Amino acid sequence: MSQPSLKLGMGATPYSDTNGSGTTFRVWLEHATMVWVSGTFNQWSPDQHALYPEGNGYWSADVQEATTLDRYRYVIQSPFIQGVQWRTDPYCKSVENNDTSDGGIVAANYDWGNDVFVSPPWNELVIYELHVASFNRSDTVPGTFDSIIEKLDYLKDLGINAIEIMPIFGFPGAYSLGYNPAFPFDIESNYGGPINFKDFIKAAHQKGFVIIMDIVLNHFGPDDLDSSLWRSDGWYENGKSGIYFYNDWRSDTGFGDRPDYGRPEVRQYLRDNVLMWIEEYRIDGLRFDSTVNIRNAKGRNNDPANDLPDGWSLLQWINTELNTRTPWKIAIAEDLQDNVWITRAPLAGGAGFNSQWDSSYYWNLFNVITSPYDENRNMKTVCDALLHNFDGDACKRIVFINNHDQCAAINNNVRLTDRIWMGHADNWIVRKRYTLAAALVFTSPGIPLIFQGDEFLEWGSWDPSGSLDWNKRTQFSGILSLFQSLIRLRRNWFNTTAGLTGQHVNAFHINNINKLIAYHRWANGGAGDDVIVVANFANTSYQSYTIGFPAGGNWHVRFNSDWNGFSNDFGDTAGYDTTAYYGPADGLPFSGNIGIGPYSVLILSQ
Repeated sequence: MSQPSLKLGMGATPYSDTNGSGTTFRVWLEHATMVWVSGTFNQWSPDQHALYPEGNGYWSADVQEATTLDRYRYVIQSPFIQGVQWRTDPYCKSVENNDTSDGGIVAANYDWGNDVFVSPPWNELVIYELHVASFNRSDTVPGTFDSIIEKLDYLKDLGINAIEIMPIFGFPGAYSLGYNPAFPFDIESNYGGPINFKDFIKAAHQKGFVIIMDIVLNHFGPDDLDSSLWRSDGWYENGKSGIYFYNDWRSDTGFGDRPDYGRPEVRQYLRDNVLMWIEEYRIDGLRFDSTVNIRNAKGRNNDPANDLPDGWSLLQWINTELNTRTPWKIAIAEDLQDNVWITRAPLAGGAGFNSQWDSSYYWNLFNVITSPYDENRNMKTVCDALLHNFDGDACKRIVFINNHDQCAAINNNVRLTDRIWMGHADNWIVRKRYTLAAALVFTSPGIPLIFQGDEFLEWGSWDPSGSLDWNKRTQFSGILSLFQSLIRLRRNWFNTTAGLTGQHVNAFHINNINKLIAYHRWANGGAGDDVIVVANFANTSYQSYTIGFPAGGNWHVRFNSDWNGFSNDFGDTAGYDTTAYYGPADGLPFSGNIGIGPYSVLILSQ
């Protein structure tokens, strides 16, 4: 067939119609003069199956001999190449990790069964961030999608309802954090590949989990690009990387070359990638890595000289597509610049994300928790963490006290447990202040996120080639129970703490002398909704401490982090039910007494 294909789709798209079956191949190679597809279907002949020009640098053909069992590569001629060069399809969904990086033709159909998953409202999400290889691996074999499936019941019992998967794109070598994508449409074969990933999503949906995927659009590589995206048709300028990238000063990120956000074909490539995860793989949300490096060439905020308007408009375009097609699916930015425009609507000039990681929350709480001396803990800083928001919407921020970046060995970082007291993570002081921080995360406005192992006091640095110490699940079963209790209250399992899912917070009691803070959380107010949280940031206990209450009557302790059921050396300081009587305190109409232990948190409701 000596003409381009009339069928749709980029990359390798299997087809079956009245004229037969085969595979449509389509690729963008702007400066190519001849393109062939070579593969197992033609014994890797370099010139048996030609692709034909469509215009604007696109080449395509229907190849009846090619099936989903075959592997393939493109063979390219251009004025910028001596002879020919072999390239992996930039849209390839299955790349063999070997010296040739052969692409695989992936079947378009998949049996999703009765998977019609409905995500819970965003204000009810509790996110668990994990890394496939290190989350649940054996002594000799890295983790896979199947090994995550083995732990779904564990995560469900913990109370988690959203799993955030760190990047799974094809990468060089056996281990990676995932932030060095060489093949953006590919799913790492060591993890299980495309079909196993769909199996995982299907299994997770059946158990009620939202799946959020981490994607990287701010750079590609730096490794293994020479078989695909790097100088893909031979052309380049200024010693740079060719048609998929900026070929001037804008390309440099420090961790891989930046795509050319102004080139229509590259914009389409990135947009197609995002929509593939949402539509073909039925992902429920996306976390966009380092968006500040998409919108600014130096990765800076408020730096107009280095802003990338094309990057900003790309984010607006993609988020408009997502909000139009699947408005219930969440788009999260990791921008970390406290920029309110990230989560404003594109029509208002914003980037259009639904939520963003709140770095100011992290650093405020981190600085208070890790200070070695109680007198240096500033309750105003805690208050700032609680009250910070983007346009008054709690769901527009993700709150956390650990994440992969803050725990990663590659960044010379360690988990919060070791930040509190290096090498003494199982010490009473560390456990008390660590669980205090955890309780703040689950009771603050925002969508809470924890990193794998947080729930059983994992310590040290996180490394992608390592593994969680699952023995700590038993060793610190009480801490695990504490996290479980907090998560269930955060999700209002018992219909007594709806306010923790609400928009409202009032930090009504701030005692910077004794290092206590109390705050009111609510959605609509009233019994079962109003929640009072009291946090003690000092190594002092109180048997009777007076605070204000928004309503009179009985208030019940739903959680006391000092309970010795969480650890037998916790003091079990009486966190008793109390009665609030009319008599103003802290600007509220009622007041009552509470008891609270050192470095502890109480959660009360009616």
